[in-house]
Amino acid sequence: PAQRRRAPTPPPPAAPLPDVVRVAITTDLGTITLDLDGKRAPVSTRNFLRYAEQRRLDGTTFYRVMRLPWGTPPNGLIQGGIQGDPRRALPPIAHEPTSATGILHKAGTISMARWAPGTARADFSIMVSDMPGLDADPAGTTPDAQAGFAAFGQVVEGMDVVRRIYDVPLSTTKGEGVMKGQMIERPVRIISARRVARPAPTQLPEPAPPAAK
Repeated sequence: PAQRRRAPTPPPPAAPLPDVVRVAITTDLGTITLDLDGKRAPVSTRNFLRYAEQRRLDGTTFYRVMRLPWGTPPNGLIQGGIQGDPRRALPPIAHEPTSATGILHKAGTISMARWAPGTARADFSIMVSDMPGLDADPAGTTPDAQAGFAAFGQVVEGMDVVRRIYDVPLSTTKGEGVMKGQMIERPVRIISARRVARPAPTQLPEPAPPAAK
């Protein structure tokens, strides 16, 4: 008699995502520690964690610095990730606009790099200064401006490393279009990206009972 085929075992459910997840990105120039906002930006946070936990960011680079010619320097961002490497890429993720999450592009914010909304995979930017032009603008004149970029966390240690990367020499020939002149001459290697434990909150001592009269 024909044997019945067993139904495929369903994948285990995804582990619950904490409200805040800490990740350390170790580079040739030092370590950048971020708190990712799993509560307000769960899609982007879970996606970044998958790349970190599967070691898909190990050996990639920070490859771009955008230095804005206005405002008070340093003014701009740094960008890193897999740079289109198909061997490292996972499927693109849904877009989480700042108008929905409330996470704005401030100095130290991490945000997903993308082409059109809904195309983000692994590449990301870290703001060196406040960048309100990357926030969603419902009154924007183009769909791209209306969508903005998906911010999902904040640097908690290592802004000095971010600024060191921002200051590295740039190539005068690498890059195309708006990225020409923004590509790092010798990209800064990402040694690893790993989830790390957050320190336990400090417990304040209990107030002493009032002295008996």
